[in-house]
Amino acid sequence: MFTGNLKTYKTYIKELLLFSLPIIMGNIGHILIGAGDVFIAAKHGSSTIEAISIATSISMSIFIVGIGLLASVSPVLSNYRGERKRTKKFFMVSVYYSLVLALIVCAISLLSVLFIDKIGFEAHLAPLIKEYIAITAFSIFGAYLHFGLKEFLQSYEIVFLPNIIAIMAIFVNILLNVFLVFGVWVFPELGIKGLAISSLIVRSLMGITLFLYCIKFVKGSLNIDKAYITQLVKIGYPISIGLLLEFLGFNIITIIVGRISGVFAAAHGIVLTLASITFMIPLAISNAMAVKVGYANGAKNFTELKRFSYTGTFIAFVFMVITGILFFIMPGFFIKIFTSDPELLAVCVPLLYVAALFQIFDGLQVALGGVLKGLKMTQIVTFAMFAGYWIIGIPLGSLLAFGFSLELLGYWIGLALALFSVSLFMLFVLSKKFSVLKNAYLT
Repeated sequence: MFTGNLKTYKTYIKELLLFSLPIIMGNIGHILIGAGDVFIAAKHGSSTIEAISIATSISMSIFIVGIGLLASVSPVLSNYRGERKRTKKFFMVSVYYSLVLALIVCAISLLSVLFIDKIGFEAHLAPLIKEYIAITAFSIFGAYLHFGLKEFLQSYEIVFLPNIIAIMAIFVNILLNVFLVFGVWVFPELGIKGLAISSLIVRSLMGITLFLYCIKFVKGSLNIDKAYITQLVKIGYPISIGLLLEFLGFNIITIIVGRISGVFAAAHGIVLTLASITFMIPLAISNAMAVKVGYANGAKNFTELKRFSYTGTFIAFVFMVITGILFFIMPGFFIKIFTSDPELLAVCVPLLYVAALFQIFDGLQVALGGVLKGLKMTQIVTFAMFAGYWIIGIPLGSLLAFGFSLELLGYWIGLALALFSVSLFMLFVLSKKFSVLKNAYLT
């Protein structure tokens, strides 16, 4: 796989890690904000953790659509920069794009509240789920503004401030959660409503703060560029569909098992939170690879393109092997971070054994997905996610869950096999694409 001397690849490893480190911090910041909500909800009571697990599954399935469309900003601009095009003029277009997407997704989130009672959740959970989704829908404006600006800056390899803001948000969110959920000092006890209000405040502050930093880009960038928006949608919609298919793969399980028992929904939420935390590192590597590969692709530099692709994939794979081993040898330690409830522990521990294997394939597929995004081959990512989750993972998981009485564990086995299939498919596609690019760029 690796061609060139070891010293050369050490340079690429160092460059990718230095670029990725702030992104890793920011990604962990984002997921720890959610993990903080799960932690506080678990401490508040069983109804709160069960309701937020279901509510988050529904709201995130809607939320992720816009994130996918925004994720095209850095690959598109990186390719433009590699082609030596002017890119600062696209700043305000990126802001408009972020806020229009936020408006659409906020409206869809609010409409989803009307259908909660019809899904069939336990009666005491439905009002809590609706309350959480209705409030957090308005936090989408701040979240999308922050993400869109982060993508814009990332294309210039400016990654420190956007991700430091996400890290700081962890502490603000936890503090607000404690005050608003449990009721401290003059604040009343708001329960799950407090979690939602905290998310609204924190996400809004994140977006506004980053916009104030970026005001220097506003000058000369007020015009709408239809060609740029067309490129964002063209590259972004397959990413969006791919993310939606992936999130629905996970979150439809929460909804299915949540109708059986709130304990299953809570267990799924806890293990998914743990898996998501470790996933943030290969995701950051993937983001960095998309920028580096995109720039090399625009410049038609096959050597740089290949070496960044190989190096990033190797880092992501090794990291997830290590975390998978840790999950496998001490599952109880990780679960007890969130809960000591015996019923929840009994459900969560077997899931974490499967997640240990699942980790490896998840890291591999997201790294390879970063290469495909850099090459603007986002439709391949969509197809891989659809086939992996909806042709293999979910049907097989359903068979194991209900046909073999494995319930939630059956679904996790199905998800692990889905990610294995996605990884193999992406490896095959990229091996063919690299052969084509080598001939095109080096001749």
